[in-house]
Amino acid sequence: MAALAIFLIGACQQTKPPKAPPNILWIMLEDWGHQLSCYGEPGIQTPYVDQLASEGIRYTNAFCTSPVCSPSRSAMMTGFHQNFIQANQHRTGEQFGIPKQPLPQGIKPLTEYLRAAGYHTALMLSKKTDLNFIHDKKLFDSRDWADRKEGQPFFAQVTFQMTHRKWQRDSVAPISIDSVVVPPYYPQTDLVKRDWANGLEAMQIVDRQVGQLLRRLEEEGLEENTLVFLIGDNGRCMPRGKQFLYDGGVQVPLIVKWPQHLRENTINEDLVSTLDITKTILDLVGASPQLPLHGRNLFDGATANREYIFAARDKMDSTHDALRSIRSKQYKLIHNLMPERPYMQFNRYKEDFYPTLAEMNVMFLKGELNEDQRKFMAPAKPEFELYDMVNDPHELHNLADHLDYKEIKNEYLDKLNTWRESVNDQGVTDAFRKGGWPADFPTRTLQEWEAHLEGFKPWVYRKPNDQIKHPYAKW
Repeated sequence: MAALAIFLIGACQQTKPPKAPPNILWIMLEDWGHQLSCYGEPGIQTPYVDQLASEGIRYTNAFCTSPVCSPSRSAMMTGFHQNFIQANQHRTGEQFGIPKQPLPQGIKPLTEYLRAAGYHTALMLSKKTDLNFIHDKKLFDSRDWADRKEGQPFFAQVTFQMTHRKWQRDSVAPISIDSVVVPPYYPQTDLVKRDWANGLEAMQIVDRQVGQLLRRLEEEGLEENTLVFLIGDNGRCMPRGKQFLYDGGVQVPLIVKWPQHLRENTINEDLVSTLDITKTILDLVGASPQLPLHGRNLFDGATANREYIFAARDKMDSTHDALRSIRSKQYKLIHNLMPERPYMQFNRYKEDFYPTLAEMNVMFLKGELNEDQRKFMAPAKPEFELYDMVNDPHELHNLADHLDYKEIKNEYLDKLNTWRESVNDQGVTDAFRKGGWPADFPTRTLQEWEAHLEGFKPWVYRKPNDQIKHPYAKW
C-alpha cells in the first residue's frame, strides 16, 4: 500500500489517496471509434457516455495497437505489443494454419496479477476474450462482480458487442441520414449515409446499456470507489477503418472516471495507447511484472512527453497483409510491407458485412468514384504513406514521395524500424507473402457486385422494428 500511496500522491490529476483498493470496471466497445456525441459526432445521442466523460477525463488521442480485436485485446490483456508476444496474427488455430503460442516466459495476463493482489476478476455480459495466446490458468473467476467475497475489490471487464456488425437499429431514437456526416473518402450516397446512421443507432442502444451498468454501481454503493475505463477495442467496422492503420482503424475513445481522484470534465490531448490502461492498473495494485510493460501510467504524467505511438496489422482471417505505423500529433508514417497487395483484396468478413464496401466496388467499376474515393480501390499500395495529421486528418494526401518531406519520412522510418526491433517484429516470410486467400482485384465482376449490393439493400434500409434477416451472415 505504501507504493500505491506514493503513486497517488505523485499523480498530477489526483486529489487524495484511496482509502481502500478501488474496484476497476473496464467497459469495452467493440469496433468503435470517436463516433460519440462527446467527441463531436453529428447525429448521434450518447447521453450516458457523455455524462461519464463529464465526470472524468476524455482522451482525444487514444489509439489501440492493432486494428482488429484479437491482437489488440491480446496486447491489452498482457501490456505488451502483440508482435512481442507472437499474438499478432488475427484468427489463429489449425483451420488458419497458424497455431496459438504460449506467452513468453515472464509475461502474465493482467487478471493473474489482479488475482494475486486480492481482486475478484469477472468477465461480464459477453464471454468474448478473443486472445491469440495459450494460457493454462483461468483468466476470470466468474461472470459477475456479485460473486466476490464480502469486502473484496473486483476487476470486471464488460464488453458491449452491439457496435460490432451487424448493427441493430434503434427504435427509440432513429437517426435520419440528413443529420449524419460521413468522411469524404466514402461516396456521399443515401446507402452509405444509411449504413453509417445504422451504426450510430447501434451505439445509441449500447449507450443506454452503459447507463444501466453505471446505475448498478450507484445503486450498490460502489460508484465512489470504482475506477471506470471506457474504450473501444479497435476502430470502426467500415472500409478504411477496422483492419487498417488509418485513424479510422486504430483511434479509439478513452474515458476514465474515478470519483474524488480524477478531475471532472477534463480533456487530455496526450498521445496515449490502450497499453497504458494495463500499466496504470498494475501500478495501482502494486504489481511487479518481470519485464517492463510497453505502456505508460496515465496518471503520473508519463504520457505528457510521449512523441510517438506505434501500431501493426498482420493477417486478418486468411487475408494476408502486413502494415506498420508510427504516429505523432503532426505526422503518421505507414509502412506497407506487402505493397503488391491491394487494400481491398478479398476478405470474407468485410465483403459479407460492409454494405458501403459493396457500394464502393460497384461505383468504382462504373467509374463513378471521385479521386479521393478511388485511392482505396487501387490494385496495389505504395510502400510508404506519410500524412500530415493536422492539415489532412482524413489521410488522403500521401506525402511520402514529396522531396520537402524526405527528412521527416526518413526520421519516422528510422524510429519505426527501431521500434520493430524492440518488439521482435518478424515481418513477412516468403511463405506468408504467397499464402492466404487470393489477392486478385477486383474480387468480383461488376455484375456480381451489383447483385451483392442488391442483397444488402433491404437490410440497410430496414425500419427499426423490421424483422429482416441479414442476407450474408451465415458464419
